[in-house]
Amino acid sequence: MSERVNMGSRNVAIVGPYLSGKTTLLESLLFVTGVISRKGSVKDGNTVGDSAAESRDRQMTVEVSAACTDYNNTRFTFIDCPGSVEFAQETYNALMGVDAAIVVCEPIRERVLTLAPLFKFLDDWEIPHLVFVNKMDRANIHVLETLHALKAVSSRPLVAHQYPIIQAEQLTGFIDMVSEQAYQYHSGAPADQIPFPEHLKEEEHTARAEMLEALANFDDHLLEELLEDIEPPQEEILKDLKMELGADLVVPVFFGVAEQDYGVRPLLEALLREAPEPETTAERRLKGITSKAPLAQVLKTYYTPQGGKLSLVRVWQGKLTDGIVLNGVRAGGLYRLMGQQQQSVNEAVAGEIVALSRMEGIKTGDTISTEQPKIVLSKALELEPVYALAITPEKRNDEVKLSSAIAKLLEEDPSLAWEQHGDTHEVILWGQGEIHLQVALDRLRRKYNLPMTTHLPQVPYKETIRKPVTSVHGRYKHQSGGHGQFGDVFLDIKPLPRGEGFNFKETIVGGVVPRQYIPGVEIGVREFLAHGPLGFPVVDVAVTLTNGSYHTVDSSEQAFKQAARLAMQTGIPQAQPTLLEPILRVQVTTPSEFTAKVLQLLSGRRGQILGYEGRHDWQGWDNISAYLPQAEMQNFIVELRSLTLGVGSFHWDYDHLQEVPEKLAEKVLASNGNGK
Repeated sequence: MSERVNMGSRNVAIVGPYLSGKTTLLESLLFVTGVISRKGSVKDGNTVGDSAAESRDRQMTVEVSAACTDYNNTRFTFIDCPGSVEFAQETYNALMGVDAAIVVCEPIRERVLTLAPLFKFLDDWEIPHLVFVNKMDRANIHVLETLHALKAVSSRPLVAHQYPIIQAEQLTGFIDMVSEQAYQYHSGAPADQIPFPEHLKEEEHTARAEMLEALANFDDHLLEELLEDIEPPQEEILKDLKMELGADLVVPVFFGVAEQDYGVRPLLEALLREAPEPETTAERRLKGITSKAPLAQVLKTYYTPQGGKLSLVRVWQGKLTDGIVLNGVRAGGLYRLMGQQQQSVNEAVAGEIVALSRMEGIKTGDTISTEQPKIVLSKALELEPVYALAITPEKRNDEVKLSSAIAKLLEEDPSLAWEQHGDTHEVILWGQGEIHLQVALDRLRRKYNLPMTTHLPQVPYKETIRKPVTSVHGRYKHQSGGHGQFGDVFLDIKPLPRGEGFNFKETIVGGVVPRQYIPGVEIGVREFLAHGPLGFPVVDVAVTLTNGSYHTVDSSEQAFKQAARLAMQTGIPQAQPTLLEPILRVQVTTPSEFTAKVLQLLSGRRGQILGYEGRHDWQGWDNISAYLPQAEMQNFIVELRSLTLGVGSFHWDYDHLQEVPEKLAEKVLASNGNGK
């Protein structure tokens, strides 16, 4: 491994909204550094990133993809991350292991807001990041307007590292804001220096002054120079950029067209000069850890088409070798990844991102080490599921394979969840949206030969009663060849306050129902309540056994159970049964400019608004609290994202049951095959 002796490294995530051109930028970075001789395209399905079948089917990134290249004696590992909000978990997990991130966006004012959650995550974790404004050949706003729009969604000051040169609405070059040298782009070749364009002097000067002022906020010496009108040396500006980018104090901004490789080489040079070295990142992430044992963290889990498990890991300290035992598990192999291609290596040192094979029982986010007890590094929070489908194997015999296959899906993607619902008895797959679940179902079919049928989950309705009934008689008498069966009971049935559940008691006197048979009465009542006259479990009911009779030979616990069921069959319909629906308490987060529309959305879905207020630590965002019927939740996330440029989200908890409005109840009962 002599190639590693004098070679530095950088681990860089490529992140940004859907369709901003992240995979195209990765292809350009690999091309200009010479690791690939020809660029692929997302449309043609032949890029290094997006190599998974599910990505190529949809022409979108649905899982992180790693690729390595060498540039100026530095090994870069780029991680191409999904842009869709439905796959944000992949992005957040990967960001925990990088030294810096390139935030790719388009120069479209309306789409800039979609960057807000990503900027917030990066700043919360103090992950150094820079912005690459892509597709400058399609810009619909002025450069300074672009910067202004970006600044509105970032808590860190943005500083223009370049000023683009645009002629006839086409990006033709750039001005380096540090050296104030102008350059012209050439297709397939590095840019060359040109005279400074005089018509941009005033605009460039304004943007450069803003950059220097932002840097001077963290450097007293630079501030003194600016106050005294002293031009700071380039070395000082670059030193400040490196220090302040590395500490996540400023966000440098670059411009380009990745499809034509414009702006890609300057971006690489800046990463080389200014992005923090792996050692600096490790100092920040490993603060307080005294152990010097080999240590890594899992950023992503893959189950490859060949059936092998791969764990993409960031090596934080020490050295990993082929066959090393981490957390008690022996690694089956050590690889460097280039999309889906794997290159076997003998070792990986601190600062590298590599893949380990056959790490059974090790999950995404896990910290792995040779040392016991285990060291645990912080990991990205798992996103709460917001969309569900009920799933059933197409072939009944496949049911036994389902749980193990879903367990592997959840290892690959922790933002999925599943449950066997206790009331509806459905297997429900939860995720971040419709496309997210369709990708999961594609994987079940492709990787595990488990095609599924799906439908919307049933709403777990309940029923209750409105009025009490007394002395409801139930008698069970059955005569056959030997002993007969005899049980005789009188029950009082009354409603309980909402949420009280079920209560059973007895007021038997004189032994008219012997003690040993009373448990049978309660069992019979409970069995009936599991499926009431409207077709749903009955709740919030009190039943009292008040009287009865028995036969010394023919009575039994089973007979009294049947008698109790008969009494309930008679009594519950007389007690005015009514349908109940689960009500959820939801907390919706949205940019304030969409709050009015979200309030309308909630009201239109029978929501009860409880109030709204500014979101803590999110400038220009609101939290809205409301009660919302679960029956109205299924596509709520779809409409919410549609109203909020994809950035609205919500958290929900079950809160209470309440009566379904009469007309709606009639529809529910009709569709369920029941009527009043």
